[in-house]
Amino acid sequence: MQFKASGWALVGALLFAGGGGRADDVIHHSVLAADNGHVAIVKDSGEVEWTLPIGGNTHDIQLLPNGNVLLSDSPTTVEEVDRAGKVVWMHQSTPKPPYSGAIEIHSFRRLQSGLTMIAETGNLRIIEVDSHEVVVHETPLTVVHPSTHSDTRRVRKLENGNYLVCHENDGCVREYDPSGKVVWSYALDLNGRPESPGHGPEGHGCHVFSALRLKSGNTLIAGGNNNRIFEVNHAGTVVWSIDQKELPGITLAWITGLEVLSNGHIVFGNCHAGPENPQLIEVTRDKRVVWTFRDFKTFGNALSSAELVDVKGRILR
Repeated sequence: MQFKASGWALVGALLFAGGGGRADDVIHHSVLAADNGHVAIVKDSGEVEWTLPIGGNTHDIQLLPNGNVLLSDSPTTVEEVDRAGKVVWMHQSTPKPPYSGAIEIHSFRRLQSGLTMIAETGNLRIIEVDSHEVVVHETPLTVVHPSTHSDTRRVRKLENGNYLVCHENDGCVREYDPSGKVVWSYALDLNGRPESPGHGPEGHGCHVFSALRLKSGNTLIAGGNNNRIFEVNHAGTVVWSIDQKELPGITLAWITGLEVLSNGHIVFGNCHAGPENPQLIEVTRDKRVVWTFRDFKTFGNALSSAELVDVKGRILR
């Protein structure tokens, strides 16, 4: 890996919060994201502040407190990379006997404990590893329809010590305790539309991508090719949602990452939606679009991993 500077510009417009039009009403964000064979930080001005080539398209990403970036440079590795492009820590996943097939890593997170949580497809487990790559904890996963490419997508460790796991191929979100017991689950449905193939807006299914547990105890779900973002309570009732054509002038395709800001706004990824649609969208709880990100020069149509890097206050992501 080598550091690489770039001058690519941001394409698209920032929308006004509340439609007021005053300068202090404009929402600006800098973005860390991955696509087109590299990760990059794009400032709110549109200037590319930092970019680094990677070997694949990481499905998770994290800006660490020390300024380094946690990413996946290949299907089986997680790396911590500094701003000079140096790999300062790496984990390589391998098949755990008796399993001998393929492994893919689609989710990881540096925890407050200093351990790194990694979800392994194929091995059907979540591991937590220390700085010396020693596995200090392992949680087995329940998968009904195994797929080494899509056993899991995003996984997050909850404040109660459990794990919230998006099983893409099962079309299900499951909460596991550390022993691997499923303590809660929610199975996606087709939301009244027929199933259809494809990654773009025409594709529709139940391949869930990410989920967050809210302070209320409800679960916010980025539905993947379900083409919507929605919130369910503990009983599994949908209590809030944004459907594919609900936002004016925007069509939702593969809904990926989620962030809940301290002001309650929700930022989510809109992957495979085409250059006529934004790749990131920020909405209020009353479904007003207050910011969008559209940059098809730095990134492409497969931007599935992103984080805002300049937001104050506690962010749930």
